[in-house]
Amino acid sequence: RQVSDAGAIEAMVDEVLAGNAKQVEDYRAGKEKAFNSLVGQVMKASRGKANPGQVNEILKRKLGEDAGPGGLAS
Repeated sequence: RQVSDAGAIEAMVDEVLAGNAKQVEDYRAGKEKAFNSLVGQVMKASRGKANPGQVNEILKRKLGEDAGPGGLAS
């Protein structure tokens, strides 16, 4: 069964972001591959059950949020 519970996915995303600071940094430095890697980590954490579209959406939002003023280009 696919997990589409935004709260559950968000919790997994938070965990993955907390444990993968290097990839977060790489993504913010413009490395698109780092984003895919983070998506992969979340999918792994959910044992492939998280809705990939939602994972993408939540990850993008989270990564955009803590980039400080100016978003990703700070």
